[in-house]
Amino acid sequence: MTTVRSTFDSALLETEERRALRKAVGALGRRYGRDYFTAAVRAGEQTDELWQEAAGLGYLGVNLPAEYGGGGGGLAELSIVLEELGAAGCPLLLLIVSPAICGTVIARFGTDAQRRRWLPGLADGSLRIAFGITEPDAGSNSHRITTTARRDPDTGGWLLTGRKVFVSGVDIADATLIVGRTEDARTGKLKPCLFLVERRTPGFDFRQIEMELSAPEKQFQLFLDDVALPADALIGDEDAGLLQLFAGLNPERIMTAAFSIGMGRYALDRAVDYARTRQVWSTPIGGHQAIAHPLAQAHIELELARLMMQKAAYLYDAGDDMGAGEAANMAKYAAAEACAKAVDQAVHTLGGNGLTAEYGLASLLTASRVGRIAPVSREMILNFVSHHSLGLPKSY
Repeated sequence: MTTVRSTFDSALLETEERRALRKAVGALGRRYGRDYFTAAVRAGEQTDELWQEAAGLGYLGVNLPAEYGGGGGGLAELSIVLEELGAAGCPLLLLIVSPAICGTVIARFGTDAQRRRWLPGLADGSLRIAFGITEPDAGSNSHRITTTARRDPDTGGWLLTGRKVFVSGVDIADATLIVGRTEDARTGKLKPCLFLVERRTPGFDFRQIEMELSAPEKQFQLFLDDVALPADALIGDEDAGLLQLFAGLNPERIMTAAFSIGMGRYALDRAVDYARTRQVWSTPIGGHQAIAHPLAQAHIELELARLMMQKAAYLYDAGDDMGAGEAANMAKYAAAEACAKAVDQAVHTLGGNGLTAEYGLASLLTASRVGRIAPVSREMILNFVSHHSLGLPKSY
């Protein structure tokens, strides 16, 4: 057992600074609230006012290095921001993508010029970066990614070709971090690499995917046809792409857990408020165990998921990438299951009111499934745990 893991117990209790952050972000989220969020969705608009205010208060860049305008914290702090905004009914999906995945990768592996170019804007909210990994024919099998980059002999840069699907927020992002592959000159095999492609680059085309999902951020297909990139579009070391990729995927899983926990808390709070006051016979319905016990169980499961998320964030921030990978997968799984259960129970608690626009829970039935599917399916996490954690034979 490493020192990092053995000292985790003392980190379970949040510091005074983190408790203050949680309280302040919660207050900001409640000031906007679910009505603001749903109004933006119905109008086809973004939650820019909330995004910019959160940036001005230092919340968007709380995990980024202080020398580039960030707060100097880690995923522990950023997960608090996303969870509390979600618990207030305002989950900001791009917090998972822009500062968590892309900001982390650039901060850890980018050149100083790349850090100066992107990190201050990510921290102050003026820049956003999307993330493209999923492909139509690859699904969860990242080894089948066919987006490839080859050296441009004329410029010394890169020519990038391929397709991506389910990329969030491309239309509002200034650039997209693309997971591609390059040929290893020594083996002839393809190896993963990360490229930063600015939105207005010629040959970088995107089309919206119509989704049955109520969210301000839209989903897109990307079409890359010999997109010419400068040499410095490559992030990090060409020979360490896999390590760098997982440096972004672990934060994605941790932040997806925060996203799910916040959503589950919001739904549970609405159901509890309703159960306290809704009276059909002589007492409020919350006094009946058939209502109270499932809500109590949902609360327990959300709290347990949060503990695993905190562990994953702590291990990642402490530099234990291997330990963080296992914990991040478990946290994402637990949080997604707890969220789906909490939302489902909340709708049942309200009965017919749970499907009305007035109470705003029905749209969460779809949204709560996102954590079960993305960024990796629950079944692939079970594969990971059975193989890596339990040492069982690999089935795929």
